[in-house]
Order: sequence, then C-alpha cells, then structure tokens
Amino acid sequence: MTRLPLVLVHGYSADAGSFRKWSEELGQRGYDVSTIHVCNYRSLTNEVTIRDVAEGFDRALRVRAGLDTDEPFDAIVHSTGMLVVRSWLTAYAGRRDRLKHLVALAPATFGSPIAHKGRSWLGALFKGNRELGPDFLEAGDKILDGLELGSRYTWDLAHQDMLGPETYYGATGATPFVFIFCGDSGYTGLSAVANQPGSDGTVRWSGCALNMRKIVLDLSVDPARVGGAGRVNVEPWPNLDIPMIPVAGKNHGTILSAPGKWLVDTVDSALSVSAPEEFDKWLATAEKDSDPARRKMDEWQQFVIRAVDERGDPITDYNIQLYSRRGDDEEPIPFAVDVHTYLADSSMRCFHANLTRLAIGDMQSLWIRVIASSGSALVGYTGFGSDKMGDVSSGTSHDGKWDGELDLSSLVGDAQVKFFFPYTTTLVEIRLNREPLPLSGRNEVCWF
Repeated sequence: MTRLPLVLVHGYSADAGSFRKWSEELGQRGYDVSTIHVCNYRSLTNEVTIRDVAEGFDRALRVRAGLDTDEPFDAIVHSTGMLVVRSWLTAYAGRRDRLKHLVALAPATFGSPIAHKGRSWLGALFKGNRELGPDFLEAGDKILDGLELGSRYTWDLAHQDMLGPETYYGATGATPFVFIFCGDSGYTGLSAVANQPGSDGTVRWSGCALNMRKIVLDLSVDPARVGGAGRVNVEPWPNLDIPMIPVAGKNHGTILSAPGKWLVDTVDSALSVSAPEEFDKWLATAEKDSDPARRKMDEWQQFVIRAVDERGDPITDYNIQLYSRRGDDEEPIPFAVDVHTYLADSSMRCFHANLTRLAIGDMQSLWIRVIASSGSALVGYTGFGSDKMGDVSSGTSHDGKWDGELDLSSLVGDAQVKFFFPYTTTLVEIRLNREPLPLSGRNEVCWF
C-alpha cells in the first residue's frame, strides 16, 4: 500500500520531540520514517497569532517537508495543532483537496479551560519561554487569546469551516476524513492541579468534536411582521458528524508519550480510509471499542453564548437562566455553574454543563430567561413578545434593564436537533433590540 507523506503537528508550548513515540510506533507499522515530517512552530512569543502559524505551516510544507504546492498529505495533530491546520485549511479552497486524513489527538477545537491562566505572570513563569532573549518568559499572548474559552477566534473559525456555505469535512475525496480522539482521564501527580471536570487535564471532552451546532435566538424581529417566522433557528449543517472517540486511561500528555497499541492501531486504520462507507465502518468499530471508556465518563456539554443587538454590536452585561416548566411551576436547571467570560469581549461566554447530573433524559419542556442591561437610563434592550418584568419599549424599565423569556421546548424530546447533546459544543447567538428610552413620549437621546 502506498502511503502519503505524514505531517505531525504539535501543540502549545511543545516541540517536535513530543511526537517521538508516535514516529517510532508508526515506523514499526511500515510507515517510512523519512516521510514523517514533524512540524515545529513558535508558540511562546507574544507577536504571533494562530493564523500566523498556519501560514508559516504552509511555507514549512514546501521548504522543510519538501512537498509540492499541490501534493497530498496526511496529518496527525495534537492540541493547538488542530487550530493551526483548521486555519490553514480555511485560507484557500484548494487546501481541502490536499489534506486527505486529519487525525486529531486531544484537539483544542474550541480552546482550553486553562488558556486564560497561561496569560498571567504565574502562567508565564511555569509555561513561558525560558530562552534568554526578547521573548523571555513570554507565554504567547495572542495564541492564548485564541485558545481561551469562548474566544472570538474559535467562534469565527467555526463559522468558516463548520457553519459556512462550503463543506470542509464531507463524504467525498475533495475534503479530508477527520478522526478525533481524547483521553478519558486527567493528569496525575503534581500536574493534577490543572485538572478540571470533564477534561483530559487540558482540553474538554465536549470541546474536541466537529459535530457542533449553532442555535440563533432572534428576539430582534417581530414575528408578526415576517410571516410568523420562528425566533428559535438552527443553522444549516453542511459537514459530516465527527464525534470524539475516548481513549481509556490517557490524558493530554500520555496520549502522545504512551499512546498504547489500540490507539496506534486505530489511527493506522484511519489513515487507510478512502471512501464514505469505509469511514462509517471505521467509526462504528471505534465507537464500539471505546464504549467501555465512555460509559465510565459523565456526559458533558459546552455552550458558547454570544449576545448582540440588532446591529451586531456586543451586549456585555447579561445573564442567562434555564428552567423547565410543568404547569405553572418553574424548575430551575443548574446550567450556569461553570461559566467563563472571554476576557477580550464579555458578550461571549462559555458554559460547561454536566448533563449526567442535570438528568435531561425526561425533560419535556425548556425555557430560557435572558436578563440584559445597558447600564444606562438613556438606552435599553428589548425582545419582541418575551417580556417578563417590564417592557423597555413601553418605558416601564427606566434603568435600561430588560428581563425576558423564550420557549425552547422545540429543542428537547424528539427534536431532530437538541439543545442538550453530550460531548459537543453548541454555539448560541442571542439577538435583542437596543433602543433609546423611553419610547413613549420624548426620549433623552434625540428629540425635536
């Protein structure tokens, strides 16, 4: 069997040496080690972005790996390497046809819960560049910004390669076949201080897969004026569903340093997939083999929520609550117990929910409550047909605070697309109107 050149791409703060064990294992399985190109890139400098690394990766393919500009290849990536290759793919359309197989080991598809900690001085001390020079103790601030939970970078990238009009991960030879793995365990020893629930120590199980969805809650448009159009909209999905395959007993480090026979054999078989039916067969086998590991894991889901007004400007002061309604009774859903607000834009927030503890299986209804404030008595937010305590548009809320609710029951039960779905990331965009106050009578922003 003729094998394609294989490129190995490391993660943040690592180097080519992190793939040493994989190079050895693949060589023992018949891969020509001279065609396994282990990529190095600079991640611990504050001037470089993930997109910069992606373009450097393209140049390295030609100069360092010796590949022609249109020569096909396979790639195995770890952690941040997933974002590097995804950014490389989205820059030019022809690149999708070049990359035939993409194997992702513990990928930071939607960032990492420890990225924002790395931007602190303490993070620089323990993870930063220790080589003397202009970058001493820098921690790659711009790369960490992209890796932060709920970042604008991962939001925009997902809209390109997973939600855009073009298919990046489909069922034809014109796009790569993608295979995603993540360890089911956290770190041990002193490194265990970094562990967080629902993760391999660095990336979340729910933040790895490529089978995410986006839901738009549009309260900025009056449905009565647009033919009764719904306010709960699911964005179209052009790609294959690509789930995360758990690997028993592995964490973010040992999935590289001690992958084990099953994982290497499974990756080897993945690199041989050449048709949609072969991918389906491979996936069924991998899911069956990994089922014992999955059964021991709690089911986690990640939500990245962004609130904007009708002009697309960010709403930075808001609160989200979920509840189930049975008759007149409201049963709160403890959804917002683990929330991270993106440091550069507080309109974007990442919610991490343990679905096992939420016991969502018998949920018959779902409602969302949105509380938004402008922080000013001059302007406020409002949503059509959803007011709970005072309607900004009627002038009854004079402090710019609005409280509304929306029925999401169409996304539970037997719905084709569900609000709660384990081991996935769901993007939620909430749209409200921003208006001068009050609307009845003279407002204080502009008048005649």
